[in-house]
Amino acid sequence: VQLQASGGGSVQAGGSLRLSCTASGRTSTPHTMAWFRQVTGKEREFVAAVDWKGVETHYADSVKGRFTISRDRASRDRAENTMYLQMDSLKPEDTAVYYCASTGLNIATIHLIMRGDIDYWGKGTQVTVSS
Repeated sequence: VQLQASGGGSVQAGGSLRLSCTASGRTSTPHTMAWFRQVTGKEREFVAAVDWKGVETHYADSVKGRFTISRDRASRDRAENTMYLQMDSLKPEDTAVYYCASTGLNIATIHLIMRGDIDYWGKGTQVTVSS
């Protein structure tokens, strides 16, 4: 599975950005997908996750109510699948490199996913929020 993220950029506080992540390559089972972010010098942190149906979602407390994760419903027959992260009411502390991720873990094991138990990582996309 290859992951390609896009949509990062610079925005003023209070603004919005929408990140996209396209996953290509078939897998034996549909994957849970997630977003993480990392600030230079700090550990990568969990942002949000969505199950393979695009129904169940989980968010870090810091982004609840401001970010919305969504995705196309995964399928074994579809070679590509796209996930999104709509980011509204952005704050300077949201500035980071954002990474999309995919895991064969069921979203019921969200505690493992949140700590970074991931099968595939995409290259990051920079998000900069100025005050």
